Amino acid sequence: MRQTNLNIKLREKFIKRGVKMTAPETVFFSKDTKIGKNVIIEPYVVIGKKVRIENNVKILAFSHLEGTTVGASSIIGPFARLRPGTKIENNSKVGNFVEIKKSTLKKHSKVNHLSYIGDSIIGKSTNVGAGTITCNYDGINKNKTIIEDNVFIGSNSSLVAPLKIKKNAIIGAGSVITKNVNKNSLALTRTDQVEKKNYKRKTK
Repeated sequence: MRQTNLNIKLREKFIKRGVKMTAPETVFFSKDTKIGKNVIIEPYVVIGKKVRIENNVKILAFSHLEGTTVGASSIIGPFARLRPGTKIENNSKVGNFVEIKKSTLKKHSKVNHLSYIGDSIIGKSTNVGAGTITCNYDGINKNKTIIEDNVFIGSNSSLVAPLKIKKNAIIGAGSVITKNVNKNSLALTRTDQVEKKNYKRKTK
């Protein structure tokens, strides 16, 4: 991105306020960016309009934030994208190649790897496994996914909204969930594995 006097002044302002940047020349702020105390920002981070970052947050390399609030002691990135309408509450983690849009991630929750979360509310102490997506758009409307507290979402799950997963539920890895899930339940959708012994591949 092109360096401007505004970029340079904003970096200088935040450095004076104690923001730690390992490569400040690669970090871009907006004029309305708000940052708390003891924040660390790694290289190649872009912060768009309407972003508020609370105390003790780490923004890891190659992350992009806009229209987002990040709660205290949270970790974002690397390679995370937080889009407008997103709220990350305290002590939460958004990991690499995760995109979140118009959603709330409540305290002590994690979305660590390769996931898309849109139009959702994710409760406290919930873990969303790698490759999980919320299927929020049906071609006409955006639909909401609500995940309550202490839920475990197994890897490579598709959550088809509108959907509600109640507290303490577990979603088995590789599932496509289309119906609401009751509390303290295990939900999974899988076909039986088939194995054909001594199978010979077709040849040309």
